[in-house]
Amino acid sequence: PALNEGQRAAADAFVEATTSGGFAPFLLEGVTGSGKTECYFEAMAAAIAAGRQVLVLLPEIALTENFLRRFEHRFGVPPVLWHSSLKSTERRRAWRAIASGQAQVIVGARSALFLPYLCLALIVVDEAHETSFKQDEGVRYNARDVAVIRARFEKIPVILASATPALESMHL
Repeated sequence: PALNEGQRAAADAFVEATTSGGFAPFLLEGVTGSGKTECYFEAMAAAIAAGRQVLVLLPEIALTENFLRRFEHRFGVPPVLWHSSLKSTERRRAWRAIASGQAQVIVGARSALFLPYLCLALIVVDEAHETSFKQDEGVRYNARDVAVIRARFEKIPVILASATPALESMHL
């Protein structure tokens, strides 16, 4: 779909950061249905064109189906999934594809942050305000914050997309 002026400006900034490299945190704020996904799809397309990997974190597996349909409609192929409901064979296959760089777009739950990416170019945290990004059992962490830290270590951009961003996200 054609982007409006504000969306185009945001998408261009994301693409520039993705292609030039370096740590760059972004907060993409907009109401539901405002085109946030299309904006970061542009940066994902740039990373894919460069042969690099993109991680998209979604707060719940239930939200994955709609995202997968949109992604496959736009790019023609499904992304690799990573979440707790995968069978061991699916998990092993996904892990190998990610570690080898064969999987270019990975859509996952918070644990996907800890996978061994070969050439990560961009991290997107969709619905970054969701409380399900917080791990309260075992090792406690907030996947939104870990995504920012991982992006800093990898020297890549991170996009936090949200209709109602947390105060911490507003002060990246």
